[in-house]
Amino acid sequence: MRKIRNRLESGERWWAAEVVLRLMGLALLGASAVFGRMVVRLAGHPPPHQGTPAEFAVAALAFVCLTSGLALLFEGPGLFRLLPMPPRALLT
Repeated sequence: MRKIRNRLESGERWWAAEVVLRLMGLALLGASAVFGRMVVRLAGHPPPHQGTPAEFAVAALAFVCLTSGLALLFEGPGLFRLLPMPPRALLT
């Protein structure tokens, strides 16, 4: 597991990681679409009502799936690449 993490952090181009992480991004986007439809089905019923905690949780889950799916789809293994820290950084 450490070899995989080191390879991802180094920024080395690795086709297996590209494919797997981008497919995970597509799967998360599909899950986001399913959760989005659930939100519309749960919250869209007349009469208008206050949002329940379950509706809020499903909407939050849809948002998390959407944002993480887009990040994995667009960036892929580049998300795990280490970036150099500037010498005058406040966090060092």
